[in-house]
Amino acid sequence: MTENTSRRYSLGAMIFHWTIAIAVIWNWRIAENAEHAATREAAGAIMADHKALGITILILSIGRLVWRLTHPVPPLPSDLKPWEAKLARTVHTIFYVLLIGLPIGGWLASSFYGQGVDVFGIFTLPALPVGENKDLGHTIFEAHATGGSIFIYLIGLHILGALKHTFFDKNGGIFRMLPFGKVPG
Repeated sequence: MTENTSRRYSLGAMIFHWTIAIAVIWNWRIAENAEHAATREAAGAIMADHKALGITILILSIGRLVWRLTHPVPPLPSDLKPWEAKLARTVHTIFYVLLIGLPIGGWLASSFYGQGVDVFGIFTLPALPVGENKDLGHTIFEAHATGGSIFIYLIGLHILGALKHTFFDKNGGIFRMLPFGKVPG
């Protein structure tokens, strides 16, 4: 991989970023809707969409990670304080862990209930060969929900950081991940 001399991410990285970002927020809202469903059956139907979108996010995230490893990324803005650069790298690493770990955890938990994951009727991931253990499945679902909450807070931090860098530091911030706007050299 060669060094990226651009201050902006590639179009492919932008497409992955925004598609995954929208899917994650949408999936969080689906899970919230299931939590407030009138009946258990309604919640189950809503969660089927949550699981399907989760697997879609997993596939997109693996694609994004492959893209990230095979295409140069722009350097962080040179005016970042060392702690800001470290925080940015840490949050991005945690994002990848959650983008891959949460869907796999959800699939694993479903598998402990003896259930596969239907992905919008296109294909079905069979239950993993783990045997039935509803208590362990429930524990994993609880960890999955906690991880999802942590993810939402980190997304908020990520958005605040992008806005800070865009409007206060004026170093390009959000425009590094958009095909328009000014990114200072």
